[in-house]
Amino acid sequence: MVKRPRPGRVKTRLGRDIGMVPAAWWVRHQTARLLRRLDDPRWQLVLAVCPDSAAHDRHAWPAHLPRLGQGRGDLGARMGRLLRTMPPGPVLIVGGDIPALGRAHVARAFAALGRHDAVFGPATDGGYWGVGLRRTGAVPAGIFDGVRWSTEHALADTLATIPGLRVGLVDRLSDVDTAADLRPRCRDGFA
Repeated sequence: MVKRPRPGRVKTRLGRDIGMVPAAWWVRHQTARLLRRLDDPRWQLVLAVCPDSAAHDRHAWPAHLPRLGQGRGDLGARMGRLLRTMPPGPVLIVGGDIPALGRAHVARAFAALGRHDAVFGPATDGGYWGVGLRRTGAVPAGIFDGVRWSTEHALADTLATIPGLRVGLVDRLSDVDTAADLRPRCRDGFA
């Protein structure tokens, strides 16, 4: 899931700390690096873009990657729609703001889906960088209902929406929401 990198439209919490133009610049370059890292023949990489009109933006995304709009609603409504509309089989949705995310993390998440109904890649802030479903049956109707997004409760709230599913957890990674989240990456060379 990615957003068109427009100042004031992406990473607004980060933008309040460093400015909206630098935040959009970070998103543009982070997304480009992430897409290069995750493009792999073991899976089909599809961009779910926001706003929907960005799916037709030839200059924002690599031309060889299929794109579709995320649609309306909060994050949960958009992720639920994606999980319901993809072809049957395992699906993993990842965020675009995880600098350390790489092929090995995605491969471990897909491997976990071989043993679980759902898989989550927890984020250090209580949310998650990825959610996957095996999708051998219907996507749970209430998945993502009542989740307190952008809080330390997001993962726990989501888990509460899928009782009865066998859930696996994979690597814990950090996302970028504020300038403080960038500082460790700058020291480690991830900026």
